[in-house]
Amino acid sequence: MLWNLDGLIEYDIRRPLTSTGTNLLGLVKHLSISESRYFGEVFDRPFPEPLPRWDDAEERGAAMWATEHETRDEITDRYRRVWGHSDTTITALAIDSPGHVPWGPHPHVKLFNVLVHMLTETSRHAGHADILREQLDGSTGTTAEYSTPQRDGAFREVRGAKIERAARAAVGSGEVRNFRPSPHVPSPDSRGGSGPSGTRETSAATRKTPSPPHWQRPGSGRPENHLVHTGRGPYIYAPPPQSC
Repeated sequence: MLWNLDGLIEYDIRRPLTSTGTNLLGLVKHLSISESRYFGEVFDRPFPEPLPRWDDAEERGAAMWATEHETRDEITDRYRRVWGHSDTTITALAIDSPGHVPWGPHPHVKLFNVLVHMLTETSRHAGHADILREQLDGSTGTTAEYSTPQRDGAFREVRGAKIERAARAAVGSGEVRNFRPSPHVPSPDSRGGSGPSGTRETSAATRKTPSPPHWQRPGSGRPENHLVHTGRGPYIYAPPPQSC
């Protein structure tokens, strides 16, 4: 997660890189808060430093971005301290130790459920960070040591244009409107409306209603009372809680 910040200037790790404002340093800040609470107060082992609260409406949005007063080192060093606090909790407790998630609709959880949730949450946001870093300079990989060597801008533009032509050919010109190119990829049609102000739309025929969660689909074999929600992110399937 943290290597995606390496080598970038302050502006690039802080600025919004999606329409919803997602940014690299904000992802690290969010994960530090999330992990500190799940392996902290959920098991009555609170992280000793003050952090924004999800259940405080004024602070909820502050978890996803860094203010001008928060330094890179402050946020990344705190994340490392959170790791240590989490490791202490995981080592001290049994896998079926009960916890309480006061901010979730299903507050009763086990350490197992929280481990699965945080692994999922961290992997998800690490994937977001990978994509944001790739948008900035083309870097890809899981760590700086194993990152894929960067191709130059010309290579990325040629490959991007090739993929774009294939996508347009597959859907037909009638379904491509208000084209907005991906970063580093020029529009193959220089006459089209491209650039940051563009929008991407799909035809009514191609829009789909989102599929229901797997536990609501016929034949899922997972009754609702076997689902545990840890407050944020997806529901987690687990055996029914045992009496303690």
